[in-house]
Amino acid sequence: MSHVFPRHTKSLPPVVAGGEGCYLIDTDGKRYLDGSGGAAVSCLGHGDPEVIAAIKAQLDQVAFAHTGFFTSEPAEALADLLIEHAPEGIERVYFVSGGSEATEAAIKLARQYFVEIGQPQRSKIIARKQSYHGNTIGALSAGGNEWRRAQFGPLLLDISHIDPCYEYRLRHDGESLEAYGLRAAQALEDEILRLGPDTVMAFMAEPVVGATAGAVTPAPGYFKRIREICDQYGVLLILDEVMCGMGRTGTLFACEHDQVRPDILCIAKGLGAGYQPIGAMLCSGQIYAAIENGTGFFQHGHTYIGHPVATAAGLAVVRAILDRGLLARVNEMGGKLRTALDAKFGQHPHIGDIRGRGLFLGLELVEDRATKAPFDPARKLAARIKSEAFKAGLICYPMSGTIDGRSGDHVLLAPPFILNDAQVAELTDKLVLAVERALAA
Repeated sequence: MSHVFPRHTKSLPPVVAGGEGCYLIDTDGKRYLDGSGGAAVSCLGHGDPEVIAAIKAQLDQVAFAHTGFFTSEPAEALADLLIEHAPEGIERVYFVSGGSEATEAAIKLARQYFVEIGQPQRSKIIARKQSYHGNTIGALSAGGNEWRRAQFGPLLLDISHIDPCYEYRLRHDGESLEAYGLRAAQALEDEILRLGPDTVMAFMAEPVVGATAGAVTPAPGYFKRIREICDQYGVLLILDEVMCGMGRTGTLFACEHDQVRPDILCIAKGLGAGYQPIGAMLCSGQIYAAIENGTGFFQHGHTYIGHPVATAAGLAVVRAILDRGLLARVNEMGGKLRTALDAKFGQHPHIGDIRGRGLFLGLELVEDRATKAPFDPARKLAARIKSEAFKAGLICYPMSGTIDGRSGDHVLLAPPFILNDAQVAELTDKLVLAVERALAA
């Protein structure tokens, strides 16, 4: 009998015994193609010798030193590397242990910034429906997925949520993509004005929406207009790249695609590629200066922030992404995977949309393509697809509640950047099998 508290008490997982490239292997020897990188984590695949060697070398030097007393060489080097490639204006890195910690730190930093500069009345956050920003109370409050929030409602912060930029569902017939993008962005200005411009401190969004909506990309011009609105009203722009960042969309930072400059940026998952738990919050020089010239102390922290072994792993991962030409590979293999998905599912009667960027792709399931009507949630279609795929030896990331937290189903794909042509075929063949078996159930 296991004493581990599992994610699902009525469905105990097999025991993993090994990893090899794009595959995980259980104790029975069964191989699983990691078509989602776990949860968009394993960007380098499993068993990368250079990352493992970097971790071992750091352990030989020092495993842990509390940041209340020391910094470390790998933390300094990783921060330098990230800032070298970060969006304009981003100058500081605050290391944490994962995505939820990164977004939680972002929320608290935004609040302290306004206190430090003499605008304590700014305390309100605006985020988007069908977003996901983590599972701590602050991060969950910012997230807009009703299913995840429901039972914790009495504990959550009062955060406003506007409609997402979700072209497949929300663009009007005859409306251009550019016109829709501007209309979707206008919801932010409307909400700022409703709340009172001098009360709003930040707007938080995912450049490409991940887990809860399935690789939803923004319409052209959307984030450009969002940046203008934030600047007009003195609101900080927080971009959550925990899932979509670190090369996943074909650029190191996902916001590069839309040429948008955030004030605060959150990364995790692909930063450590699964080799160590690590995340980071990056902020502008302006925000850092407010703290430095004010109290001089960010009133926040965790025991394991800036962990030497974790940052050594992150440094090795980011160097691998940059030095091995993996950003170009993400674009190449992402194009091939998209082409294969279009071939297999483009005319499928129950696939309404195929979307995403790079190796971050999603398929939205519908009962009727013409009306975009979703399946009855009682069918638990996403869970069935996940189960059937796993039986077939494919790990993918299906979710329900795509439309409003209750209705709609999608499958998210985020395979390792080292995916090859044969594995593209294997992934799509097994996904077809899983979808057909789930629909037939």
